[in-house]
Amino acid sequence: MRIVLAGHNVDVDVLRQMKKEIIEPAARGWEESRLDAMSEAELRAQAAELQRRAADFLERDNLTPEPISASYARISRDPRPIDELRAIAREEVEKARKSNQTIIFGYGHSSVAEHASFNIDVIGVSRYAVEEIQKFRLLAYTEKSQRYILLEDDFVVPEEIEKAGMKDLFVRTIKAQNACYHALYEKLRPWVFNRNPELAAKKRNHKTLEGWAKEDARYIVSFATESQIGMTLSARSLEHVICRCASHPLAEIREYARRLYECVEGVAPSLVKYTDPTEYNTHTRAALREAASGIIGRMDEETEPVPPIAEEKDVALIDVTPDADALIAAALLHSSSGKTMSRCKAAAREMSGEERARFIASTFRLMRGHDAVLREFENVRCVFEVTLSAACFGQLKRHRMSTLNTQPYDIALGVTTPSSIAEAGAELEFQAAVDETNAAYEKIAAQTPAAAPYVLTNAHKRRVLFSSNARELYHVSRLREDPHAQWDIRDKSTQMIRLAKKVMPATMQLAVGKHLFEETHAALFPGEAEEAKKETVK
Repeated sequence: MRIVLAGHNVDVDVLRQMKKEIIEPAARGWEESRLDAMSEAELRAQAAELQRRAADFLERDNLTPEPISASYARISRDPRPIDELRAIAREEVEKARKSNQTIIFGYGHSSVAEHASFNIDVIGVSRYAVEEIQKFRLLAYTEKSQRYILLEDDFVVPEEIEKAGMKDLFVRTIKAQNACYHALYEKLRPWVFNRNPELAAKKRNHKTLEGWAKEDARYIVSFATESQIGMTLSARSLEHVICRCASHPLAEIREYARRLYECVEGVAPSLVKYTDPTEYNTHTRAALREAASGIIGRMDEETEPVPPIAEEKDVALIDVTPDADALIAAALLHSSSGKTMSRCKAAAREMSGEERARFIASTFRLMRGHDAVLREFENVRCVFEVTLSAACFGQLKRHRMSTLNTQPYDIALGVTTPSSIAEAGAELEFQAAVDETNAAYEKIAAQTPAAAPYVLTNAHKRRVLFSSNARELYHVSRLREDPHAQWDIRDKSTQMIRLAKKVMPATMQLAVGKHLFEETHAALFPGEAEEAKKETVK
């Protein structure tokens, strides 16, 4: 594992100063025409002068985001212009640090630390660790894709599995999975090409077709497979990530926390302070599992489960905002008038269903495919229970504005087998690799249950609760119901959107994949597209 500080924000005036005081004088001083005419003594003097300038510049210690945070923190109490406050902070870095520590950790104004941002390279972590790393919402991630890159055989052997004496079994299983992956790819590649002869006829499409083969072959690849991430986060989030990961039960996540702290240590000491494990982060989940076990254990086996509101094959709608369409209409009335919400709710309930749908649709009239629905749509939500593969979960977890709660992976739920694998004649070897994986998992789980999931594959399933407001559901639909979306997440998203439309039809009437947006929009506003064309011609 390598965690590398790739960059962080610095006051642009510091960079301008560096250019003016060091870079430009150096360029002028070392021009080739002048070098030829300079004596050795003059060359030494020139070098000494540049060295002095560089030393003076570096002595100010202002190549850090801390002066920006300190100057922004002073805005609320200092009437001077911000750029003047920044200039003062740049020249008094130690004072800026003391100011940050007082304001952030003394007064508790942690938002000041959000003005400092860091770019981090995360290299050589497992696919399983990635799930934990990407739980944090207020970060930006770009991850190595298993869908477009032909994977090698690099994988992580967890410390827990080595200590439990299960390394040989673990490595043997992972290598069998990787061999199966390459065998699957060799069968899927010609199958994909044969299924898409028009695309295959042109060489420029070959990488795309090979990507489709890799996309399905990777379902047999394990969570131990190495990955890498480019990550951007604020100092406030950085502190939170380090603290929570330092409290994690898995050694790999704790090592990630330690290395993450080491790579930023000293860059912004006044902004990152509370990074030690906490009792809350360390023990709360374990205590919750114990309490839940007692409650579930007391339940009568004859107790009837509460049925979902509606369900499909892999998705159940568990909860929904009551009278969602009426509430959206009321929220739109509220923001568009001076009336109280009570009056607006009464007016929305007096509308017929057709009138309410037309009123909500009026907000879509000028919308184009890249526009988000209005923020009023955040006032209603759906809660889904979704049973999905790890590969699909890797897509769903990117919707960080939703709330995602997970159960552990469970081999009893079976696996998702891409239809292409059966159609390419590779189902038997795929299932054999799954069976070998399940047997290894059970043996490892008996010794070290926390680390056993490392051996599972992208095909293995878990249950999750996915809670999303209507605005975010529109984003899910637009992005994931499109034909370009990966088939597994497209299938689960389509099920969720269908269920949402059953309980809030007016609210969700324009929720479609982006490929259907224009067609659906035109159906909502018949005749207007032709009128718009006529106006354009005029």
